[in-house]
Amino acid sequence: MRPGDLFFVLSLLVLGAHSFDITRYDNVGTYWGQNSQGANHPNDTADYQQTLSFYCQDNSTDVIPIAFLTKYFSTGGLPEINLGSTCNLNNGTFPGTSLYDCHNLASDIRHCQRKGKLVTLSLGGQLANDSLSDSDAGDFAETIWDLFLGGWSDTRPFGNAVLDGVDLDIESGASPGYATFVDRIRALSADADKSYYITASPQCPYPDASLGGTLNSSWFDAVFVQFYDNPCGLQNFNQSSYWNFGIWDYWARYISPNKDIKVYIAALGGPVVNGTGYVPPAELGTIAVQMRQNYPSFGGVMLWDASLAYANGKTAQYIKETLSLAGGQGFTFPPCSAYGYVDGQVYNAGDQVSYAEYIWEAQWWTDTPPTHDPLGPWSEISACQGTPPVAPTVVPGTPVAGSLGNSGIGGFERASFLNMGSMLQVFFGFLALCAPVTAVGLFV
Repeated sequence: MRPGDLFFVLSLLVLGAHSFDITRYDNVGTYWGQNSQGANHPNDTADYQQTLSFYCQDNSTDVIPIAFLTKYFSTGGLPEINLGSTCNLNNGTFPGTSLYDCHNLASDIRHCQRKGKLVTLSLGGQLANDSLSDSDAGDFAETIWDLFLGGWSDTRPFGNAVLDGVDLDIESGASPGYATFVDRIRALSADADKSYYITASPQCPYPDASLGGTLNSSWFDAVFVQFYDNPCGLQNFNQSSYWNFGIWDYWARYISPNKDIKVYIAALGGPVVNGTGYVPPAELGTIAVQMRQNYPSFGGVMLWDASLAYANGKTAQYIKETLSLAGGQGFTFPPCSAYGYVDGQVYNAGDQVSYAEYIWEAQWWTDTPPTHDPLGPWSEISACQGTPPVAPTVVPGTPVAGSLGNSGIGGFERASFLNMGSMLQVFFGFLALCAPVTAVGLFV
């Protein structure tokens, strides 16, 4: 048993068992460390970021990634962390390194863990520009294990606190080493006496430009998909051509190595000066509940960040209560309520069909079946199960009310139309009525 494992086991005996449940549908997380409220609202000093333990006082938050570890190999071969004003050069560094000594956070971390929260370390962030080669990834994983997780070192930034895992918030481009890194952390934690979690924070455009390959090859427990600062963000939720939670659900259930991986909506906890995708808490709650009801992979909401969310009417608490009312456990698939897809049928933008256990909406004219192609003519708008209703047969000369997708998840109907045969009958009938009986012909 490693020293870090021994410390955690003793903590459990004294403080009680960890209560986080990754399988739930109502988990809420908040990033902590960057004081985004202060950065975006510098005059509102009363709402600047509080201590880590402050955000663990109630049951509104389940997961707290500490943000960020920004440089992988710095002075002395050790990484660097950037926690803003929380821990910086004023706290000192370990000799021969640029790694801040933040051991004062140890008691806060343990306090949150006693409350049943996961406290993890987020690597990357918007300002990070480091890359990770495949040859360095294994050694880097062992460094992270020894400094922050279940290993041991004389240079542990958070003292004897043992974090619950790592989060990859990689925004600086693809690097070949992340899959090796994740796999090595998995191997190191395989025989540990506690659970370690590995999460990622991809951008919502699918596949993610930085982590797409890693997500397809390595075992993650959850992804916090960033539905902000992107066209597919929450601001465009009502446009199926942009909102794409459905393709992330498909990835989770059919492509990810972990078929039980949870997909979170990562959202802005409050208004920001530079950024898009913020929606008020009530709107976010409505969207989250709909995704919880539509997709079995949904796991909850992750907010950026704790300070923004708390200052914005305690957004985390509101979302937690809203999701809990919707039910934290169990999933019932919606019925496949749209007409079943008809091979060779022409569909127009907005038409909805049921096909391959999803309800789809056409983005433009198409006569091809739906596929999980982010650039294709169909978008997933809900998972579903059951036999869909059969589209009515179009009889020549008979008006048909609604399109073939009229009863889908949106529940709207389109204008009635005449088939081509009846249109031609009307046209030539009109000509016959207008032409003089004695006329030599139409083109006199």
